[in-house]
Amino acid sequence: MGAGVIIAGGRSTRFGDRDKAVADLAGTPMIRRVADRIGSVVDELVVNCRDDQIAAIEAALSDAALAPTFAPDERPDEGPMAGIATGLAAVEAEYALVVACDMPFVDPDFVTYLFERASGHDAAVPRPDEWFQTTQAVYRAEPMVAACEDALDRGEGRIVEPLFELDYVVVDREEIEARTTLETFENLNTREEFEAAAEQFEGDQT
Repeated sequence: MGAGVIIAGGRSTRFGDRDKAVADLAGTPMIRRVADRIGSVVDELVVNCRDDQIAAIEAALSDAALAPTFAPDERPDEGPMAGIATGLAAVEAEYALVVACDMPFVDPDFVTYLFERASGHDAAVPRPDEWFQTTQAVYRAEPMVAACEDALDRGEGRIVEPLFELDYVVVDREEIEARTTLETFENLNTREEFEAAAEQFEGDQT
């Protein structure tokens, strides 16, 4: 299949003083829920984070199906584009899923479909509305790393900017809804969103 890259280096400013990557989500660290979801459809797992997060994330993933490789931020606090470049540079596979650590509902079947759509191209990027979902997309690692580095060198801050250098496929809303639900993209930025998701996971367990 390919690799999975979890982006976990954000500062979680809307989440308070805790690192939301390892925050307990209905009994399981959030990043572990993401890793477990994608672990069945990727062959290697890379986690991009800050150096000061590694110990806690390593503990959260200690007995996960795939042992993670860590790709610490070389440019800390430069945003998700730098994190994507760092994470993708560490993978061995030609193609890799990039997913944010705060997307615990990521659908593994949809991930498989993204790998299929990306084949022969540089990327397959969902676009369920006016925005691209760049942190739940599949990229050919080498060209995406180069495109991200070029954009960063130009001082571009928009996370979509590297796409315009690539041969990318857009997975539109109709295509998405034929294979999954928009819940796959749900990301947890606030305590309120986190608590609502925890209730959902707890309900699924009963």
